[in-house]
Amino acid sequence: MTKIDNSSISLKVIRQNPMYTYLLVLSMAAAAGFQGWRTLFNNFAVDEIGLNGFNVGFVQSVREIPGFLSMLVVYLLLVFKEHRLSAYSVMFLGLGVALTGLFPSYFGLATTTMIMSIGFHYFETTNQSLTLQYFSHQQAPIVFAQIRSITAVSNIGVGALIFGMSAYFTYQQQYIVLGAFAIIIGAWALSRNPADDSKPAQHKKLLIRKKYWLFYMLNFLSGARRQIFVVFAVFLLVKKYEFSIQEITILFVANNIIAYFFNPLIAKAINRFGERKVLSMEYASLFLIFIAYATVENRWIVAGLYILDHIFFNFSIAIKTFFQKTADPKDIAPSMAMAFTINHIAAVVIPVVGGALWLLNWKIPFISAAILCLCSLYFAQRIRIPGREVSVECPIEKEVSN
Repeated sequence: MTKIDNSSISLKVIRQNPMYTYLLVLSMAAAAGFQGWRTLFNNFAVDEIGLNGFNVGFVQSVREIPGFLSMLVVYLLLVFKEHRLSAYSVMFLGLGVALTGLFPSYFGLATTTMIMSIGFHYFETTNQSLTLQYFSHQQAPIVFAQIRSITAVSNIGVGALIFGMSAYFTYQQQYIVLGAFAIIIGAWALSRNPADDSKPAQHKKLLIRKKYWLFYMLNFLSGARRQIFVVFAVFLLVKKYEFSIQEITILFVANNIIAYFFNPLIAKAINRFGERKVLSMEYASLFLIFIAYATVENRWIVAGLYILDHIFFNFSIAIKTFFQKTADPKDIAPSMAMAFTINHIAAVVIPVVGGALWLLNWKIPFISAAILCLCSLYFAQRIRIPGREVSVECPIEKEVSN
């Protein structure tokens, strides 16, 4: 694989594309709303509502249902332009966050989580699709990394805000402030038009193609593994090690400070070494991290594992850039929607099953995640990108249209 000189990829040129600023601002708003919701969630669920591990797992499964239904984005594109759907999604996310604290019950939390999640997942689908459409193979990793770095700054701001507000504001008031911010930024985006009509028109039907099978598999395994981290890592810190909301906030801020500086290095690594090596490093490292979650019982070491886990999660950019280099440009929007659905097939089930297994032994979910890392590592070795050639063949091809 030909190595790319990262110094030749000018961020100044990338910034001249109006879609860059558009996606950057919306990503900051979505990150603020979601990170705020996530930072408060476990303490709100335990302290205000009194949920146990199974209850939390159920609510988190509800959160993943819209991700499973991300394939429906292609039908919304029949009604909305893709960049406008991004803005509406951020506003919907903000609405769900703002309502969360107003319904402090098991059913209320599940309902507001569903609303928030629809906005979050539909924005992520369109955000990633637009990035792959509007930026070249060399630019896309840089743009993904820049967006993640700038959202890390947004997350740091949210962490500092919550750290200060938690001493004076109720959960309800904090959720309203965070949700209102996302709604306002989404409304601002509706007044902008960064679209380029010269870009290839996207297919507006569901697609499953054989040449993308490895992309689908990596997304499926990533979704399954990631859910164990998202649902149970922070819950472990709160439930077993009794981390306070201030300590969780500090942990999130530390994560995002590191991510701000580290994400550009991930983009350079993808361009220099290629997707296979980057993903192999991610999966091998995560295997060790999940084994450590299950075997080490020290609150500060586990907190360190959480930070490392968060860093390696950002390596998943390479799955998207691998797809971009093997995809037909017209397939990007429907394929990203389908990838999100595939990513969330296991995610809908794992939080509930993991919650039940947690009641048997809290180590079981983390050992399961380690096994999934080994599966991902195996499939990552199948990645081949010789120029623009398609990677490994799969004997099945389906095209679903409606």
